Amino acid sequence: MEERFQDQEFVEYVVRAIVNHPDDVKTERIIDERGVLITLHVNPEDMGYVIGRQGQTARSIRTLLKIVGAKNSARVNLKVFEPEGSRRSRQAMAPQGEGQQAAPANEESVDLSAIDLQI
Repeated sequence: MEERFQDQEFVEYVVRAIVNHPDDVKTERIIDERGVLITLHVNPEDMGYVIGRQGQTARSIRTLLKIVGAKNSARVNLKVFEPEGSRRSRQAMAPQGEGQQAAPANEESVDLSAIDLQI
């Protein structure tokens, strides 16, 4: 049977409480010279719940996890696993304002919203 550690159980407990598919939550725990790395796997539909707006939820989980690790004199980090090709570009995710045109995905976009354009 796989040995469970307090830091790993903590991550699973918190994440299961905030996702819609708690049975899909899995973690891997690896120890190397830099400390403990916990890799979190969740259902792709739940990725937004785990990461949160501007990464705030993931950042908060990492902060609490570091406290749990410090209690046990361990340096603990969290990595949220993203399957290959799951990340959409920021341009594709950003809503387009009135009068703005969507930039092609392969070109760098420039924010012109602060410029008063006379057409």
